[in-house]
Amino acid sequence: MKNQPSDFIPSTWKPLAGWNPTPAVLSETVDGGQSFRWQCTDEIWTGHWGDSLAQLRLNDSTLEWRAPKHCATQVATTLPRYLGFDLDWSALNDSLPWRSDPHLAQCIAAFPGLRILRQPFGDTLLGFLCSATKQIVQIKQMIALLAERHGLPLTPHSTLNPELSAILHRLPTWAELAHVSEADLRACLLGFRARYIHNTAKFIAARPGWLEETEHLPYAAAKARLLELPGVGEKVADCVLLFGAGKLEAFPVDTWILKALARRYGLDEWKPAQVAHFGRTHFGPLAGLAQQYLFSWERKFGTR
Repeated sequence: MKNQPSDFIPSTWKPLAGWNPTPAVLSETVDGGQSFRWQCTDEIWTGHWGDSLAQLRLNDSTLEWRAPKHCATQVATTLPRYLGFDLDWSALNDSLPWRSDPHLAQCIAAFPGLRILRQPFGDTLLGFLCSATKQIVQIKQMIALLAERHGLPLTPHSTLNPELSAILHRLPTWAELAHVSEADLRACLLGFRARYIHNTAKFIAARPGWLEETEHLPYAAAKARLLELPGVGEKVADCVLLFGAGKLEAFPVDTWILKALARRYGLDEWKPAQVAHFGRTHFGPLAGLAQQYLFSWERKFGTR
């Protein structure tokens, strides 16, 4: 997006037919740990991915969107893919083993219509490199600082909602990050993650096309390549592949999933690699979709 005059106005609200999430499901989809680029004000969600900027709201039970007028045509193309409108989520959910798995059935019933976002691959890698030992609110803070200080502006000011005080910027690309010092990255509250991001940027800069090639490889090969990157372990690699490459067989294992499978499936004291293997075996080729239901349920109802 290029900077526009300060008096540009957003497009009109338009319906997004084909997905009617509840407010809780919409919140869990865009702000439940898949992406770190959405915020809600007065029941309107403002989000960014790549060079796109849009808002979402529920008008009664209808999901609607709008964008800055100058980029509404672009967003009309990128938003449906980002929200997974190219997939039949009803069929995917039905093919999960919920009939023989009462806990999974309970999770699906609690979040009807939950789906996996399809985010830009490079942005997803950056987001999850920031995620180590951090909660969602802290990751969002780091990502916002990276965008504001090192990414180009999407718009000169928050015309979509005057209560959004921060200037809206896109995330820096990996090519841009290759020119940012480790000290400047640390100033974005990254801590030890600054070194990982700095070295990953240098790695990618030295290998043109590496990210694009990795995104389109089969799951196992793509994961093996991601694990070459500084700071990328099994969980981060699986998150990047699930949320940034649409590889639904990926089964990220974090603290919530370890708790969920220990409490609900009896996998006490299993190591993350063992839990990941169980997840891919038990839930099948859509293990990542099952994982998101388990993750969401455990975060909201896990004390039960």
